Order: sequence, then structure tokens, then C-alpha cells
Amino acid sequence: MRFGVVVFPGSNCHQDCFYVIENVLNQPVEYIWHKSRDLDSFDCIILPGGFSYGDYLRTGAIAKFSPIMRQISHFAQRGGLVIGICNGFQILLEVRLLPGAMLKNKNLHFICKYVYVKTKNNKTPFTNLYRKNEILKMPIAHNEGNYYIDRDGLKKLKKNRQIVFSYCSQDGDVNKKSNPNGALANIAGIINKKGNVLGMMPHPERSSEEILGSKNGFLIFKSIAKWLRHRKNI
Repeated sequence: MRFGVVVFPGSNCHQDCFYVIENVLNQPVEYIWHKSRDLDSFDCIILPGGFSYGDYLRTGAIAKFSPIMRQISHFAQRGGLVIGICNGFQILLEVRLLPGAMLKNKNLHFICKYVYVKTKNNKTPFTNLYRKNEILKMPIAHNEGNYYIDRDGLKKLKKNRQIVFSYCSQDGDVNKKSNPNGALANIAGIINKKGNVLGMMPHPERSSEEILGSKNGFLIFKSIAKWLRHRKNI
């Protein structure tokens, strides 16, 4: 299996993602420049965090026009795995691979801290090694993480089990106090209806080794590897 980490002008988490895949997960990985048009050799694409194109206009609004994004859309339509982390999530929303939009944090400040999230759906390629409702400690670092979708859209997310992670307290309570940015329904991560595209605001790559303060995020990458091995063996 081969992972690809997309690099936009302004990306700043691509090296973290690359390191985790190569040195912790021990799988082949390559950087993919944003002008590339060839994804044929990859099994999973990672859109990392950062400030693509300086976050001018709106987060992800310029990145969606990069040549690579059309190829990623085709890749996802063919069933390829795509995970967008932080700014990567924002880009996936802009290109409509995921529903909804991202607003500025409710307090209008950049937030960088560890938070807790609850695993709402562990039946995905990205979460199959977690327990249902498992509580994870992962960091966030964003100014626009306030997820929004209209009422009908939220109903569809819930009906199709597309809400994968919800912000919660250390004890697992999903409430307003445990919501760091004002996200609707405490949403921290969602998948598309097909289940092969994940967007999440917390950074699993920054919580994949104990020395970082948590390794709760590593099972996301390990779950992907397990799912890909199973698919290739079918």
C-alpha cells in the first residue's frame, strides 16, 4: 500500500503526516505537489493541516482550484481513501467531497490545545480499530473549526452515521462546555455517505506517539492500513 501527502503552498503539517506514515506506521509514503495530476500509484491520500495559500479569502477557497484537487475528486469517486486534517478538512468542504461549511471559531480566536473527542462511528476504514464511543485525546490548532450545516443536512449526517467524532469532556459528555469552537452538534469529524472520505479538525498525526502527550490518533492511520490490507486480500 502507498500513502500520498499533498503539499500546498502554505502547508505546515505535511512533514508530521509523512513522518508518522514512514516511521511509526512503517508504510511507503510520498509527497504530492499540488500541481501534480497523477495519483495512480496511491491507495490513500492525506490532505494535511496548515494554511494553504495563506488562507486568503476563505480557508481552502483557493486550494480547491489546485490541479491536484480535481484528481483527488476522481480518486475519491473511484473509492480511494482520502483523509483531510484541519485545513485538509476545510478543503474537502470547499470541493464538496464533504457536506457543510466551516465558520470562524465562536470566540473569534485561534485555538491551539488538546481536546477530547468521542468516537461515534467505529465502522469506517479510518476508525475500525477504535471502540464505539472511545474517548480520544488529540490536539486542535485552528481559527475556523466551527462546523456548520443546515437542519436537513444534519439530519442526513445523523441518519447515515456520517458523524465520526464529536467533541466531548474527558468523561465523554458531549455538551456545550466541551465544545471548543462552537461547532454544530459538537462535530469534530465527518465522512461522506460512501464512507471513504474523512474530514476532521483534530490532528491525529500530532498525537501518534506517547512522547507528544497522546498516541490516541495513531489508530486512525493503523485502521487505514488494516482496511487497505483487507481490501487487497479480497
